[in-house]
Amino acid sequence: MPPRVSPLNKFILTVALLALSGCGQLISNAKKELAEDLSATMLEQDDPETVKQAVPAYLILVSSMIKGDPDNVELLISGSRLYGAYASVFVEDVQRKKKLSVLAFDYAHHAFCIVETAACDIRGMSYYQFEESLQRFTGDDVAVLFALGSAWAGWLEAHNADWNAVAELPRIEAIIKRVLELEPTINNGDAYVYMAVMQSFLPPAMGGKPELAKANFEQAIKVSNGSNLMAKLLYAEKYARLVFNKELHDQLLNDVIDARLAKDDSKLVNTIAQHRAKQLLEQSEDYF
Repeated sequence: MPPRVSPLNKFILTVALLALSGCGQLISNAKKELAEDLSATMLEQDDPETVKQAVPAYLILVSSMIKGDPDNVELLISGSRLYGAYASVFVEDVQRKKKLSVLAFDYAHHAFCIVETAACDIRGMSYYQFEESLQRFTGDDVAVLFALGSAWAGWLEAHNADWNAVAELPRIEAIIKRVLELEPTINNGDAYVYMAVMQSFLPPAMGGKPELAKANFEQAIKVSNGSNLMAKLLYAEKYARLVFNKELHDQLLNDVIDARLAKDDSKLVNTIAQHRAKQLLEQSEDYF
């Protein structure tokens, strides 16, 4: 029986052969396919601890691929998503979370700049100019917009103690709003989740919009036919707790805990949602 060849060894062999033939575009495609395969494999896992231990090596691998092909938009998006997800879900140290969220943002921002060079100065231009630039994006570019919006939101979450960072919230909301105009069902309703989280980021007295957040959480659940358990979890954590609705809070968390997980690319995220839901439910009596 021939020895089993790992995906990494296959990739190295492929790149070596292509390098000999000088087919640069094929090398770029091979990198893209590997990054996509790595992401898909991790998302299908049901053991978060295993993924937590394995992801750092993948992050370095993806970064090395981006270094060799720095203007590959698909690679930049994959790198941004991997770093952002790892920082958000697995990293507890505040300084590490900040560093990783910056890298996730930088990759997404560079992809954005490649697609829309004139709008690259997303922090320096006026809000009106920024919002106007978003209208130039079409459905073909929605993945780039969503990558930037989600990475920027992750960066804001990591820097939420900095009021200068909080001041950037309207620009992030504008990106997600444009994503929803172009492809509302993207990532199984995740764009609605991002919008809802941002609308519940601040209390009502400081500009928060809890009722709009509620509507967007419910839309995310509807779009995903209830399969987006992270939408339900965050609905409980960000909205129900904000408005002190214990009944809704506990109902949502129990729905998450009782859900049967599908064997698809939502399994890892939904497994994490179930774990977090149990923690929040245990704290319910003390919180309310």
